[in-house]
Amino acid sequence: MSEVLVRPATVADAAAIADIYNHYVRETVVTFEEEAVDADEMARRIGEGLAESLPWLAAGVDGVVVGFAFASKWKGRCAYRFSVEVTVYLAPDQGGRGLGSRIYEHLLPLLKEQGIRTALGGIALPNDASVALHEKFGFEKVAHFRGVGFKQERWVDVGYWQRTL
Repeated sequence: MSEVLVRPATVADAAAIADIYNHYVRETVVTFEEEAVDADEMARRIGEGLAESLPWLAAGVDGVVVGFAFASKWKGRCAYRFSVEVTVYLAPDQGGRGLGSRIYEHLLPLLKEQGIRTALGGIALPNDASVALHEKFGFEKVAHFRGVGFKQERWVDVGYWQRTL
């Protein structure tokens, strides 16, 4: 694998990020969205996160975005302001190469520097790769919700992993 560059994402990355994300929308239960997201909508989401001072990162190989991660508010109430949900997505052909780890190696310290105390990862189950990634970074399973999502004609469990930064 060529050198991976992890950098802040911008709205200019929206089309590439939407392409990666839409694979998961169409083909998996990893995300509970059921309709593909266009570049304009993804640009809006990136802009919204950046406006809230929450990081969006893009991982590139040879100038091509092959993964991304971001943090979003955990809940809307003020008392939750030091907690975020973290999410990482990789292009479908990029799994198993350590790319998710490279992105989290950048994202988690950024969050700590911003004064975030708690990072949470919500994972549609089963998803051994995502569980392994989060546990590698010290996340511990704190919740398991059974059958809370319905996608692709089946009920899907969701687990939450938590780490204090």
